[in-house]
Amino acid sequence: MTDYGHDLVFGTFHTPTNRDPQAPVRLARLAESAGLDLVTFQDHPYQPAFLDTWTLLSWVAAQTERVTVAGNVLNLPLRPPSVLARAVASLDLLSGGRAALGLGAGGFWDPIVGMGGTRLTAGESVDALDEALDVIRGLWDTSERRGLRVDGKHHRVEGAKRGPAPAHDVPIWLGALKPRMLRLIGRKADGWLPSLAYLKDGDLQRGHAIIDEAAAAAGRHPAEVRRLLNVQGALAPSRQGFLQGPVEQWVEELSALALTDGIGTFILATDDPDTVQVYGEEIAPAVREAVARERASSGTAPAATRRGERAIALRRPRIDYTAVPAALATTAVEPGDRAYDTVRHNYLRSGAPGLVLRPGSAAEVAEAVTWARSQDVPLGVRSGGHGISGRSTNDGGIVVDLGRLDGIDVVDEAARRVRIGAGATWGRVAETLAPRGWAISSGDYGGVGVGGLTTAGGVGFLGRTYGLTIDHVVAAEVVTADGRVVRAAADENPDLFWGLRGAGGNLGVVTWVEIEAMELGNEQGSVVFSQMTLDATDVAGVLERWGGVVESAPRELTSFLILSPGRRGRLADGSDDQGPVAQLMTVWAGDDTDAAVEQLERLATAGPLLGHQAYLLPYSGVVQAGDKHHAGGGDPAVRSGLVEHLDAATAQAFAKLALSGEAYFLQVRATGGAGNDVEAGATAYAHRHQNFLLSAMSSSQERLDAAWDSVMEPHVDGLYLSFDTDTRPERLTDAFPEPTLARLREVKRDWDPDNVFRANFPVPPAGPQG
Repeated sequence: MTDYGHDLVFGTFHTPTNRDPQAPVRLARLAESAGLDLVTFQDHPYQPAFLDTWTLLSWVAAQTERVTVAGNVLNLPLRPPSVLARAVASLDLLSGGRAALGLGAGGFWDPIVGMGGTRLTAGESVDALDEALDVIRGLWDTSERRGLRVDGKHHRVEGAKRGPAPAHDVPIWLGALKPRMLRLIGRKADGWLPSLAYLKDGDLQRGHAIIDEAAAAAGRHPAEVRRLLNVQGALAPSRQGFLQGPVEQWVEELSALALTDGIGTFILATDDPDTVQVYGEEIAPAVREAVARERASSGTAPAATRRGERAIALRRPRIDYTAVPAALATTAVEPGDRAYDTVRHNYLRSGAPGLVLRPGSAAEVAEAVTWARSQDVPLGVRSGGHGISGRSTNDGGIVVDLGRLDGIDVVDEAARRVRIGAGATWGRVAETLAPRGWAISSGDYGGVGVGGLTTAGGVGFLGRTYGLTIDHVVAAEVVTADGRVVRAAADENPDLFWGLRGAGGNLGVVTWVEIEAMELGNEQGSVVFSQMTLDATDVAGVLERWGGVVESAPRELTSFLILSPGRRGRLADGSDDQGPVAQLMTVWAGDDTDAAVEQLERLATAGPLLGHQAYLLPYSGVVQAGDKHHAGGGDPAVRSGLVEHLDAATAQAFAKLALSGEAYFLQVRATGGAGNDVEAGATAYAHRHQNFLLSAMSSSQERLDAAWDSVMEPHVDGLYLSFDTDTRPERLTDAFPEPTLARLREVKRDWDPDNVFRANFPVPPAGPQG
């Protein structure tokens, strides 16, 4: 019995006829409505009676919402792999992760040559396919910054720039029958896609054996190769042959193929709409149920939990990989998994966790936390991505990634109350709210995760109008250190609710928050967004003048300033050095362009104007959706400080730091305004009198600490939790001044007495009561 434990997938295989160009599109849409998972089309570019398959796949992807699309199989000799790689990645991005790549080495050589292809022998075609896999996978691998080089005999790539990366891990399935191709599948491919009509008795078993042996020799587990099968059949009242009969017969025979012949994907070749409908609505669900029942009784391990020697060798110590809870094991990512590079890092921080758990519900988050506590390794929690301070990843530990908890739902239209999953990103939130004319102030980058920002503070582009993001959180669902799932709000667990708003991830894992959005006063949710560049040769003067304008401006205006220190001396290209430059990013909350222009003109007086562009656009155009997959960014050291005013002394100090050469990126964010209307003790974020947040990045924590301590420390009053990597104990009282710290330690004692959540600016629990 061969059952690789793959989740069952059901699809269709249609003829791309151009006699009625919309006919294959209608079949694809029918397949989707019938509940099927996959739609495929044969690819014979030399066939004038067919539509071009790649164009058809793109059109079908645009006409559907859920099904995966693939060629069955694409003709490699007429589709250069480097171009094909970018085409597949593009379609995957445009469709939201619904592309797969079925690929063939070519077989009908006369028409291929007639179309301009090169005739290859059987052996040469396998070599060409082998090289093509390296090209395609290499171009998709954007974690590697160097250009791609493949020195193949048939396919050469000399320093090609990598990317784009697909939206998901696109599988590559190869159509093959001969042993050499089967060995290539075992070594490199993600799936074997033969057609049952071309198989003789025993061919499936022989093919599996060859693939399994080659996979094991390459350090892979055989279950890493999905087994797909093109099948044909007809519905009939009585049994007339294999897959020629009633629904019950189809269910019996397809179930046997899954359980005894290892098939995980069934692709039905048909252009008959009635057959497609019955296959999707009756046969597929019944096969799934029968196979699930048999697997449950026999204890079959899911394919996603099986790993080969190569992956097992990369496991980290002190993690019991065999004991990962079943509900989490199928989506967990280990260092040896291909998906590892997409989850190990955050925006600016490299990570090397030993295991990344990706729960899909609060109950699974609770199971993940409970199990992680039993492992003697660090625990990190990541929401949607980003993470400047780097606390959401680690080295050798466990990371609970909340990226699957990304729902965005309006729960109270009248109150503009929105429930947002912690794994969502603010760019997607802005897109969702824009049609209602609503917005939530949320930092300055759409790739920031909801969970991290809504527990730390939220100094955003609408901040002076709206306040901090945490000021509008009205409820949260939280997984506690002891594995409970609780609700926190003003009327339920109020002490926990107080602490969550400002203490980051110190008290539990937030799985969703409910937030009151602001109404921007226009149907499109439009704001005025300005990008202004100033000559900052007089660094201190520009800072002081800009700060004065911001503080005196109406609350509709929020401005951030990025200070580039400049480059000294003659550069390698022969140009002279570049002096300091200030880049202003400013938002006017609303569509009153006259009022906005008046204030922007005032900002322009802060220094010599080098350039200015302003736009009226939806807030979603300001915080655009960002990639949730990060590759690290040099592991910067970061320091932050809050100040009440950018007075002369403070501006001069920040200018001195900028010109010292110890920081390569410096930023000032305007805060205050509505955020300062909140009492200091209302949330665990107690900094309610300051008007500016200053931050600096460096390549050296030691040098940055020395420079910051000597230059900035006398002027700052508090820090922003998510923008600081200084781990010295005195930073704790900077983040949480008394009496906030004392109260926070008491809350910590009540909700996390064992200090499970200690990776994020650790707060020591208070001692026992009494």
